[in-house]
Amino acid sequence: MSSDVRDNGDRHRFELERNGQIAFATYERRGSDLVIRHVEAAVPLRGTGAASELMRGVAEIARSEGRKITPLCGYAWAWIRRHKEYSDLLN
Repeated sequence: MSSDVRDNGDRHRFELERNGQIAFATYERRGSDLVIRHVEAAVPLRGTGAASELMRGVAEIARSEGRKITPLCGYAWAWIRRHKEYSDLLN
């Protein structure tokens, strides 16, 4: 699990902070599924790989919890499709 990605349960989102800026993925735990509703990075983080690092952490969290990922967000879906090492998590 990525130690940099934290689960902000109060806000139902995973967060990654870089240089005082946040990239986040909103989620819902639904049974054995982790539904990713939206991924967003603060403007200064866009193009830096922060969202990809965030998604890698989310995937590792899902794997450690024995969950499948249901990506409702286009970015999350495309990320999992591009990273074949996590394709087993795709629901």
